[in-house]
Amino acid sequence: MNALKKVTQFVSKYMALIVIAVAALALFVPQSVSFIKTSYVNTLLGIVMFGMGLTLKPHDFQVVFSRPKDVLIGCAAQFTIMPLLAFLLTKAFQLPPELAVGVILVGTCPGGTSSNVMTYLSKGDVALSVGMTAVSTVLAPFLTPLMTYFYAGQRVDVDMVSMFLSIVKVVILPIALGFLVNHFFHTFTERAVEVLPLISTTAIVAIVAAVVSANSAKIMTSGLLILAVVILHNVLGYTLGYCVGKALKLDTTKCRAISIEVGMQNSGLATSLAAAHFAQYPMATIPGAVFSVWHNVSGAVLANLFVRQSERKQK
Repeated sequence: MNALKKVTQFVSKYMALIVIAVAALALFVPQSVSFIKTSYVNTLLGIVMFGMGLTLKPHDFQVVFSRPKDVLIGCAAQFTIMPLLAFLLTKAFQLPPELAVGVILVGTCPGGTSSNVMTYLSKGDVALSVGMTAVSTVLAPFLTPLMTYFYAGQRVDVDMVSMFLSIVKVVILPIALGFLVNHFFHTFTERAVEVLPLISTTAIVAIVAAVVSANSAKIMTSGLLILAVVILHNVLGYTLGYCVGKALKLDTTKCRAISIEVGMQNSGLATSLAAAHFAQYPMATIPGAVFSVWHNVSGAVLANLFVRQSERKQK
């Protein structure tokens, strides 16, 4: 067990580099990971969501009732800033429908599963981050299909009911199951949680490998364009999220939590929805895969910048 813990610690520490390395391998030597099929994406995402559910406790939702204003501000920013940014970027870069719908899906998804870790590393308000992730995830079955239809419905057919059911199946049910397992078998889950980062990272890496390898040739032709859009989407999300907090006179720790929560999306869900509902547009899965790689890198960099900011203020 100690050896497994050490491996987990190593993977957690170097997650961003591992994701980048696997993405590069899948891009340049796609046959090396071609055994991981895109049809596995939903199952892999379900594993990540189940792991998230195992870490949730009733008190994680207390912030929703004790500080509803903070959570409301964060979630409102989440579901207005990122979808609108995605839409504007698809227009600015004149993206074709198959790429545009993928970018919009990233924007309309809830907060990312690694945002809580990045908030902790940045010395931000972790309770607010966890509360925002929980609430935005619960709202996702309703808001993600609705916002996708609003922003992409004129370009592609969007089946809102089918998307709603998909999100319930691959996100809400696994999280609920994990939450119940944690509640009734707490002693077991306390031990399991120690190696959860290893399992979650493995699943995320496999999702990236599956999508990138399946579309490597197309990424090679339009990769720089997708990367530029993803980077702008992510960085502008961080910036505007922080500005919203500052404009509403929230303290620095809350601003950091909102910044990271808004900027980091559940891109695995975006990839899953693209594969399931826009199969006629294979490129729609690419923005989510690229975002999965990039936001882990940018999140770690941003957390480091926030920590340095705190240290300068203490001097």
